[in-house]
Amino acid sequence: MQAEEYEEQSEVAGAEELEESGPMPINSLEQVGISAADVKKLTEAGYFTVESVAYTPRKQLLTIKGFSDTKVDKVLNEAAKLVPMGFTTAADYHQKRSELLHITTGSTELDKLLGGHGIETGSITEIFGEFRTGKSQLCHTLAVTCQLDEASGGAMGKCLYIDTEGTFRPERLVEIAQRYNLDSEEVLDNVAYARAFNSDHQTALLNQASMLMTESRFSLLIVDSATALYRTDYSGRGELSARQMHLARFLRTLLRLADEFGIAVVITNQVVAQVDGGMATFVADPKKPIGGNIIAHASTTRLSLRKGRGETRVCKIYDSPCLPEAEAVFAITGSGIADAKD
Repeated sequence: MQAEEYEEQSEVAGAEELEESGPMPINSLEQVGISAADVKKLTEAGYFTVESVAYTPRKQLLTIKGFSDTKVDKVLNEAAKLVPMGFTTAADYHQKRSELLHITTGSTELDKLLGGHGIETGSITEIFGEFRTGKSQLCHTLAVTCQLDEASGGAMGKCLYIDTEGTFRPERLVEIAQRYNLDSEEVLDNVAYARAFNSDHQTALLNQASMLMTESRFSLLIVDSATALYRTDYSGRGELSARQMHLARFLRTLLRLADEFGIAVVITNQVVAQVDGGMATFVADPKKPIGGNIIAHASTTRLSLRKGRGETRVCKIYDSPCLPEAEAVFAITGSGIADAKD
């Protein structure tokens, strides 16, 4: 009996600790002198946490109707007092990073490539490659594994899935859930899905995602693919600057959500053939991810996928601040991503 009571108390304490360590709801500003009416305006403008306000440039807050220079300064000052935004020691940051959760990819070899644990939370991971290289299959597997407990390689959270190409298939989630002995109905209920129809809609969905994350615990946000709609909404060199600016704002919002909620952000990207004249002949792989430097700088870890033999695929670390350039072989199976059979 005592053991059961202790277990219940531990669960409650863990839930409270989780709540305290998460982002602060926007209505916390009311306790430091910001009026309820102004908090409501912030919410209507898409700001659901104190962190989202603190991380936003001053000029952007000035676009909110009824917000004067003085009011914006007051809101930012109060938000800065609640959100730590100054210097810290490398030791403290190292300790913070050691507490990051990781999400297993379903393949031991692929997890090893990613530092031994899988996809890192709190940052953006970009996966790019040609069609049929396993980008969407990896996304479907992660949508299930993120719901596993920490001991099983999960992050104990729900998944947000933004689909821009119509490739999301809930039947795949059911098959993958069976592999991990999870209740398929519960797994499907824990995935919030949205189909994006244009680049503006894709960005607007991030506001809805932010609102959902303040109401429930999410550990993963997937955008498959982040760049497909930009290729059709903007065409030619004349619109290149506008496209890159819009894409940069979208990626900045993704990074803010990763920082704000500590979730893993996984985006897929398409590739394009390099047309650099004769030089392309001497390049081992003449295909490069689209989006240019904008997407390269926004992504923390970039993974390149290519086809192998049969159902096997090869993943290469294309760019990472802490992982060495290396490769791993994995397979696409009926129950998601797994290790390749010898």
